[in-house]
Amino acid sequence: MREKLVLGLSGGVDSAVAARLLREKYDVTCLWLDIGLGGGEDAAAVAKELGLPFETADIRDALEERVCTPFAQTYLAGKTPLPCALCNPTVKFPALLALADRLGAPYVATGHYARRSTGADGRALLRKGRPANDQSYMLSRLPQDILRRVVFPLGEYEKREVRALAGEAALAVAEKPDSMEICFIPDGDYAAWLDRRGNTPPPGDFVDREGRVLGRHKGIHHYTLGQRRGLGVSGPHRYFVSAIRPETNEVVLSDGTDLHADRTRCTDLNWIAIEGLEGERACTVRLRHSKVETPAILCPDGDAVEIRMLTPARAPTPGQLAVFYDGDIVLGSGWIC
Repeated sequence: MREKLVLGLSGGVDSAVAARLLREKYDVTCLWLDIGLGGGEDAAAVAKELGLPFETADIRDALEERVCTPFAQTYLAGKTPLPCALCNPTVKFPALLALADRLGAPYVATGHYARRSTGADGRALLRKGRPANDQSYMLSRLPQDILRRVVFPLGEYEKREVRALAGEAALAVAEKPDSMEICFIPDGDYAAWLDRRGNTPPPGDFVDREGRVLGRHKGIHHYTLGQRRGLGVSGPHRYFVSAIRPETNEVVLSDGTDLHADRTRCTDLNWIAIEGLEGERACTVRLRHSKVETPAILCPDGDAVEIRMLTPARAPTPGQLAVFYDGDIVLGSGWIC
């Protein structure tokens, strides 16, 4: 008897190829997560094409409570939220595990480009996927009780290889384009989504560091630290958002030279490869969802961590994650505050 596994099936090429790979080793059940915007037909078609059982789970209430509401609150506080990193440990993987427990399945899987292994001390380790497509950053909030049950079948592949596998298998989704948007804001216009929810901040002043008014902004939820485009302010140099002040409804603009920092602070830490930080530790850190890693020293600071970058990093942004790496192993993560 093969072990049972529940796969999160979105209807895209990644999860479709993951399903095809996994069915060679596991007794796979596919689960599509319903957020109320439709789209389950593609996932159902993939499951049927591969001859796999298919179920759906309505996650609308959990998504609203644990992701959408915090997403809105974070923007209104002048920060920049990261909804996928919130969703993974609080909505997506718990929904997969709920079905897995009902079916008696020890494992769940997704089409993320990451790897999992087991350390010498028995801890589940989260590791980078291949450099071209690594998604470990977005998975760095997963706790041990979730991570030890996860399988990442695409961890050793690049996206181009996955598309080639889909083509070789003549899967109907082989040429389906990737979705780059936030799932609950499919048009990508997060400011309009916030406006539709109501109670968004009114227009206010663009100011410089000395408080001189440079123009008018559309509402602080339209901006993020380091932003250059869409400001509509002219002057002696290009302007960048260098601070957001919700208490005064001001957006501070500068020439960008003040955006680099050699230290930042993180709270709400999730350690993966270690129990905790007992002293200073060298690592590399990603301060946003990109491939850029900065050499740094982690310094304990009560329940927080101060990150001392060995080379200044551009615009550490409140509301985003700092993810700490030791080579390809994720040590842990914390929210930039």
